[in-house]
Parts: sequence; C-alpha cells; structure tokens
Amino acid sequence: MRILTRREWAGLATAPLFARELRLSRFDIQSVRIPFAERVREAWLESWKHQKRDQTDYELHFVRLHTDDGLTGIGEAKMPRAQAESVLRRMMGRPAAEFAGDDSIRGILIAIYDILGKAAGEPVSKILSPSAKDRVIPTWWSQCFPPAIMASEAKLGASLGYRIHKVKARPWQDPIEQAAAMCAAVPRHYRFWADANSSWGTVEKTVDVATRLAKFPNYFAIESPISRANVDGYRQLRGKLPLKVAEHVDGIDLDLWIREKLIDAWISGAPKLGRYISTLSARALAAKAPIWIEHSIDNGIAQVFQAHQAAAYPGIQYVISVTNVLADDCMAEPFTVRGGFYHIPDKPGLGVTLDEAALEKYRVA
Repeated sequence: MRILTRREWAGLATAPLFARELRLSRFDIQSVRIPFAERVREAWLESWKHQKRDQTDYELHFVRLHTDDGLTGIGEAKMPRAQAESVLRRMMGRPAAEFAGDDSIRGILIAIYDILGKAAGEPVSKILSPSAKDRVIPTWWSQCFPPAIMASEAKLGASLGYRIHKVKARPWQDPIEQAAAMCAAVPRHYRFWADANSSWGTVEKTVDVATRLAKFPNYFAIESPISRANVDGYRQLRGKLPLKVAEHVDGIDLDLWIREKLIDAWISGAPKLGRYISTLSARALAAKAPIWIEHSIDNGIAQVFQAHQAAAYPGIQYVISVTNVLADDCMAEPFTVRGGFYHIPDKPGLGVTLDEAALEKYRVA
C-alpha cells in the first residue's frame, strides 16, 4: 500500500476529480446527548462507579458542511462545540479538498470526505483507495458487566451477525466467570478478546489470567493487560502468552515496539482521522501487525467512516464501536452485519444519512 505525501494530499484540491472548487460556504452544528441503552444502563453505571467515572450519556456535536454549489457533508466534530465552531469558521470560503487528510480538524474531516465523495460520485472508501474492499469486520462491544449480562449481550451480538466481540475485564468482575457465561451462550465461531485497560497490573497475573482464558476456544486475544509504560513488563510477556496481545500505539515509541515485537496487534484511538491513520496503516502492514481501530466509537456517522477507512487501508483488521450499547446511533440506515461483515455503502460519500427524528429527540437545548 502506498500512502499519499503531504504534497499529494494538498494536490487533491487541484486534481481533475475535484476540478469544481467546492468552496465551503456555511455550516450547522446540532448537539445531542445519547444515553446508554436501557438493557445495560444500570450495569454500565455500576461499572463506571467503580472506575470513578461520572457519565450517563455521550454528548455529540453533529456537523453539516455546505458548499457554494449545493453539496452537503455530515460528520461528528469529536471536539467540544465551541472549539468546533471556531475551527469551522476558519474553514469557510476555502476549498473542501484543501482539508483532505487534515488531522487537526478531527471529526469535521468526516464531513469533508462525505463532500469529496459526493463530488466524485464515489464512496469515501474509493476516494481513500481505488482498490478498497467492499466489506469490513466490525466488533460488538461490552463494558465490564456481570456474567449473566455479558452472556446476554454476546448472544445478542451473535444473533445480529457479529463474529468478534471486545469485552472489558475489570477487578470487580471475575473474567473467568464472564468467559464461561459468554462462551456457553454463543457458537464456537464467535470470538472474544478481553481488554483489561492495564488492570491486571503485573506480568504474573497477566500470564495467569491469559492462560485460564485460553482454555475457552472462543478467546483469541487480550488488550492492555499491563501499563504500556511498563516496556520491560511487555518484554517479559513476550512468548509466554497463549493469546494474542494488543496495545494502544498512539503516542508510544512505535519503532521500539516493532523492533522488539512486543505486541501482535495495534489499537488506535487517537482523534486523528486523516494522514495519521493512513500512515499508521502502512506501518502496520509493513510490520505485519493489524490495527484494531477505535478512533470514532460513539455514533453512527463515525462508525461508518471508520468502516470506509478499514475498507481502504489494508492495515486495519477490526472496526470497534460502542453504538451497540447506546440508545441510538442517530442514523437513518441500520448498521447491518451479515456473517461477521459490514458491507460498505456503495452510494457517493459516506452513503448514509442522519436520523432527523433521533436528533430532535436527543437534542441539547
């Protein structure tokens, strides 16, 4: 895979594909608060109480970007509203393609690509790569819930066509009891990885828990078992675990981790949606370490954009989102998964639209 240089990204503004200037003329922002899904709400609040996290919903800022010739792109800002308004004001009057690949505008970039795709008559994935795939692998997601709820969530995910499930492992629930309950509720081809968010703490505990989890055929990986600052700990874990190991790679000395082969998969959650992801994907492909991406997890627009990126960038293996445990993803079209795959919309741009009724229902006054 060859990635675009900065000059080539900038050159999109004058490429024949985007000969129309597509100058940005105005914008709208609509803020909403999306609560947790009723079926998991109490369990989720209880889990976050243990984490000393006081949150009952996700506040989102949906953006509509308009061009002077009538095109509209949608996105979710992935920044506070006041900051988004400031960024958007600076963008007005400039060509949309000028911002292609611009990490600094965060989720507003989603709306830019929606515009560029519509202008080109191509899905966003094809704008990012002409050889983009037509389907990707999304993941089901669970916070650290009691075993019975984890089992019902896994069963629901399997019934909706998912085949990969990321689960949170925390000290207040026994991960082995969770695993036993979930694995009893799903087919053998439905697979799990456990994200400890560094809570296992030591090499010894990680080896112990991973060894016990590996006895369940559905489990294939663990994520962030110890602090990523503990590089020596990861060195000690190398070659001792029966499961794959994933870790967040944003902001670390990635050259060192690649050179020493400390992990098997890379998690990326940085709110950099442009050049950063395309570059990281190329590095992952060269290192033969897949990316499990989660930079945009809390709404349907971002979820679909991640899917377009995963289709375009072969370094990305899984697309992570938490929309399955929220009350609404705010999209008119369902995020349908069949046989473990989500098929990329083939309409120009993102290929999806906002659910106006949902936006009104959850609007922040």
